[in-house]
Amino acid sequence: MSLDKQQLRTFYKELRAALSDEELERKSLEITDNVIAFLSERKELIHFHLFFPIPKQREINTYLIKEYLELNGDTVYTSRVESDSLILHTLLLQPYTKFQFDTWGIPVPEEFELVTNESIQVVFVPLLAFDQKGHRIGFGKGYYDVFLASLDPSVLKIGLSFFPAELSISPELHDIQLDYCITPENIITF
Repeated sequence: MSLDKQQLRTFYKELRAALSDEELERKSLEITDNVIAFLSERKELIHFHLFFPIPKQREINTYLIKEYLELNGDTVYTSRVESDSLILHTLLLQPYTKFQFDTWGIPVPEEFELVTNESIQVVFVPLLAFDQKGHRIGFGKGYYDVFLASLDPSVLKIGLSFFPAELSISPELHDIQLDYCITPENIITF
């Protein structure tokens, strides 16, 4: 029996909630190691869009990736949601900027510059689940699908997941497929 998107969201939220803090950090480190291995073979990539973890959602600790990118001299971007819309504004981060939490618990950089997204070469995409063809399930709001659709098709879309791929997830017309997904165990190409 296959699960629909809402059932998969519930299932993966429960799986994340069951991770101990130690497991979450260990898996985040393993994902970061695989990101570093992936990027070590792609030195031409220097402009990265990165999401930052919402603690209550038990997301991957992407601050570890940010630290690596900054030490490597790469440029790091993130996004901020525009009120009452699905638009994500692109923010250029200052090296070693600090973050604070907004009213929804989303990490927001204290220092940034609002920029266009033309320079972005890679987007690390948040997700709850993904399948063997690169389809993903997010939290259901659609922010990243709208954002990814606004980018040049050559931009690499890389999911980060604690868990392995589902066999199949039924995509919707607006869903944007991943190019890669990085887990603690694997770097998967679609």
